[in-house]
Amino acid sequence: MTSYYDEIEIEDMDFNEDDQVYTYPCPCGDKFEIFVDDLRDGEDVARCPSCSLIIRVIYDPDEFADEDDEDTTFQVESNTITVA
Repeated sequence: MTSYYDEIEIEDMDFNEDDQVYTYPCPCGDKFEIFVDDLRDGEDVARCPSCSLIIRVIYDPDEFADEDDEDTTFQVESNTITVA
């Protein structure tokens, strides 16, 4: 069984759009990190790169899966329209 330092709602985390990463302050002074791709893969653990602490990220996996599916569907439709 994994022992989490805390459980944090994703809405309480900061989002860096350029790096596509959510962060949250760690007690050691660094920040917990979890990437959007990890969330899409169903990962819910954010790690601090400077210490051994981890947090569990509370989020709705469907929000990330739907966003990815919609982008893919849109691209396919665009290619079909362009070819036609």
